[in-house]
Amino acid sequence: MSSRYANTWALVRLNLCHDWLKIFLWIAGLAGMMASAAAKFEGIYGTPKAMASIAQTLKTPAMVSLFGPFTATPPFSSAVIYGAEMMVFMGLFAAMMNVYFAVHATRAEEDAGTSELILAHAVGRQSPLLAAIIELLMINGVAGVLEALGLQAANMPGASATGSWLFGLGLAAFGFMFGTFSLLFAQMVSSARASTMLSYAWLGLLYVARMGTDVKNPALTWWTIFGWIEKMHLYTANVWTPVWLMLGLSATVLFGAVALANARDIGAGLVEPRAGRSKASRFLQGPLMLLARLDRTSTIIWLLGLFVLGAAYGSIFGTVGDLVQSNPMLAKLLGSSGVAAANRAVVLGLANTLVVIFAVVAAVPAISTLLRLNTDERKGYLELLHAAPVSRLHLFLSHAFEAVGVGTLALALGVLGMGVAGNASMTTPISLARFMRGFVGYWPALLVVCGLAALLVGLLPRLQTLIWVVPVYGVLSMFLGPMLDFPKWAERLSPFGWVNAVPTRAVAWPTFARMTALGIGLFGLAYVSYRRRDLTMN
Repeated sequence: MSSRYANTWALVRLNLCHDWLKIFLWIAGLAGMMASAAAKFEGIYGTPKAMASIAQTLKTPAMVSLFGPFTATPPFSSAVIYGAEMMVFMGLFAAMMNVYFAVHATRAEEDAGTSELILAHAVGRQSPLLAAIIELLMINGVAGVLEALGLQAANMPGASATGSWLFGLGLAAFGFMFGTFSLLFAQMVSSARASTMLSYAWLGLLYVARMGTDVKNPALTWWTIFGWIEKMHLYTANVWTPVWLMLGLSATVLFGAVALANARDIGAGLVEPRAGRSKASRFLQGPLMLLARLDRTSTIIWLLGLFVLGAAYGSIFGTVGDLVQSNPMLAKLLGSSGVAAANRAVVLGLANTLVVIFAVVAAVPAISTLLRLNTDERKGYLELLHAAPVSRLHLFLSHAFEAVGVGTLALALGVLGMGVAGNASMTTPISLARFMRGFVGYWPALLVVCGLAALLVGLLPRLQTLIWVVPVYGVLSMFLGPMLDFPKWAERLSPFGWVNAVPTRAVAWPTFARMTALGIGLFGLAYVSYRRRDLTMN
């Protein structure tokens, strides 16, 4: 038994040496964001009137779908408001961090051939998996402690040491739980790309399930797994039961991951890809069609996923836009015509928030496709294409068209799903064309993000992963910016911050034209940089 885990600690040290900068950036970003947000909360919601106002807002169905039910009772405190607004939001980022490191330490190393070289030495067969588990425990442990200490240092009114430590350690347990899911998926499929995609599909499915139960029947949220993070009742009851549930499920999932790892070969998965055709299709001509064929499965999943995500959010529009139910007294004062206008305004306001989510999510497959231009070169996958009469321009444009095309379709389907499901749930539908303003308005921002990714690919290939800061900051600035009173210039550091409030308002065509021109210009500079630099193969 011990020989199967030989030299595990040596691998842990190797992983930490290899990942230390990424670990530092992730932890510093999460802990720093939590502490800085907590420090500003008293200045923003420091008066009883402000807290009562935001508490009433958090109880609306729209906010419940985003952040979970607000169950605190008066008198409110800054800490209670902070916990209600930040827990689900931070849980998403903690889960994303763990998905990355779990896949990177296991399946990605196998894809690169590193695991095979390591196992050729005096290393146990299951040591890489155990080292990945230990690394995740250490990352989440340090992150949880620093987050708790940061909250204590912020000294929010109403905060307690118990609540702050529950917040930090609860996030650590939540993130680790999703890391164990990724370790399990890494044993099931045969590539890092597939395991990452499966991990995010699982995360998205649980998030959508939580959203639906929170709006319609909060008691069922216990069964969504994701909803456990809401049930800690931070800075009020401070319930530790969800933390034990997360750790218990993590142990169960890890048991399954270890069992599956014992049953498969290195580099293989339990779910093997099916054999391809004996002869290539006549449509499989050129780099663009080859790229589209290789990404076919992931593209379909992203497109369907965005449509389902949009439909899931749209399905609550009937509840969100029902002022009679959510505020009967105000409904009586406004009258029937006023209620209809108010309902419409609420739905369109929420739609604007949701389109930002769709745009950021749609940027993920687009950016991933552009980054493949360098990663596939390093792995030697493009060696035959470079040896063939295929120009740099042809190869670059193939990745650019695939990226922009998939991102555009994903964004359009997200907005379309939201509009179709939303109209089906509302008694007074809003025209689909009005909803599609969101797609038109945010498409140039998506193009600019893709252009920035292409520029890094061509100009700074070793630093190309820095592009992920752009969509992440976009989410933070657009969601936390209004809550934390960000200045306008801080929101406009992201391309998404330049878009006006579509679909509530009409598309700002001058901004549309400027951002489209900027995106095209970035792609032009990216190609010039890509053409002038050496290949990054091996």
